[in-house]
Amino acid sequence: MASLAWLLIPLLAAIGAGLWGGWAGRNRKTVGDGVELEGYARFRAAMERSEAVMVRPGAGEKPHSDVV
Repeated sequence: MASLAWLLIPLLAAIGAGLWGGWAGRNRKTVGDGVELEGYARFRAAMERSEAVMVRPGAGEKPHSDVV
C-alpha cells in the first residue's frame, strides 16, 4: 500500500505539469506590433533630434589660423 502512495507523487506531478503546459501554451489575444512600432518611431525621432543638436555647422573644418 505504501508503494502505491509513492506512485501517486509522480502521477500528480505529471498531471500538474500537463495543466501548467496547457496554460502556458494557450493562445493569447495579442495587440499586435503597433504599440512597439510607435515606440520605435518615437525613439528614432528623439535620436535624430539629439544628433541634429550635437552636430554643429563647420565642425569638421580647420580654424583659419591653421590653414597654410
